[in-house]
Amino acid sequence: MFQNTSSERLPLSLFLLRISLGGFFLVWAIDKLVRPEGAVKIFNVFYAINISTDVAIGLGAAQVVLCLAFILGIYKTIVYGYSIIIHAVSTLASYNQIIHPYTGTNHLFLAAVPVLAAFIVLFLMRNEDTLLTIGAPR
Repeated sequence: MFQNTSSERLPLSLFLLRISLGGFFLVWAIDKLVRPEGAVKIFNVFYAINISTDVAIGLGAAQVVLCLAFILGIYKTIVYGYSIIIHAVSTLASYNQIIHPYTGTNHLFLAAVPVLAAFIVLFLMRNEDTLLTIGAPR
């Protein structure tokens, strides 16, 4: 299927990046649906915003739709762009944990940085991301 050239491996590489990032993002979306009280606490602690569990569930449902569009490669400029913004805001909100990685379990927050870079890479290469996308050339 794929030869040993970079140009032929690129679509597979971007597909794997898209699926893994979409799955990563989907876990957090589903978490808002099954544990909305956790999302309420996160919004309060990290964003200083008080939301209800109903709002958390609504945000989770919207994020699930966004994740599915992301995984399917639909409207890549918009969907990938929104995904970057959402993850960037989340990463910036946890900057204190990122700059103090050896306090408690803060080192886990550091993973947000390469994930953000991966979202940006996929956005920048969205036109080459053609393997198993909706509306992509076959």
